[in-house]
Amino acid sequence: MRYELYYWPGIQGRGEFVRLALEEAGADYADVARERGMGAMMKMMEGGGTPPFAPPFLKAGKLVIGQTANILLYLGSRHGLAPKTEAGKLWVHQLQLTITDLVLEIHDTHHPLGPTLYYEDQRAPAKRRTGEFWKERVPKYLGYFEGLLENTGGPCVTGRRLSYVDLSLFQIVEGLRYAFPKRMKAFERDIPGLVDLHDRVAARPNIKAYLSSDRRIPFNEEGIFRRYKELDSQLVI
Repeated sequence: MRYELYYWPGIQGRGEFVRLALEEAGADYADVARERGMGAMMKMMEGGGTPPFAPPFLKAGKLVIGQTANILLYLGSRHGLAPKTEAGKLWVHQLQLTITDLVLEIHDTHHPLGPTLYYEDQRAPAKRRTGEFWKERVPKYLGYFEGLLENTGGPCVTGRRLSYVDLSLFQIVEGLRYAFPKRMKAFERDIPGLVDLHDRVAARPNIKAYLSSDRRIPFNEEGIFRRYKELDSQLVI
């Protein structure tokens, strides 16, 4: 079966967490808006039945599945990227939902007053939000996942076997390095396990090939991970 992934064509965004899972699995998929244009994606969103609220969403046969964590829940059990037991599947889904919360907080560092305003209209609140994010929220979130790696004693969050959560944590580390290079460089000494996980994911054959291909959209100033030098200028950790 050939999957169809629907997401904005010019950014990594939330769709990148799905792309990483599809690439690691070696799945056959079309990145529809990039290949056929935005019209194809909008047509799906305006259709009947159970239309998704927003991208990303995945078409798998007759199924249309929205929300990043929900898509990964579906893909994980079908491509060996989640535990086989019900308890294990729910556990990694829970972890992915936690990552979803973190992604929202990352977005809000540069748009704390909402996405309808330009960054230039909320620069002062963004500075305050970013300082609080790095002082309180990053240690809480990344410290939690660092602790999970220590407790399992395995190379991955759930133990010895890679899951889609490990791929998502790779993207979190990669994205924070892009958006906040100075802050992240200083913080990485506190999360050696996550840094090691990031490096091992990057070295996996399918992921390595993907990262060096034109299928991997470069980070830019329109996605979740945006680089504003003034937000990275003060190390408040």
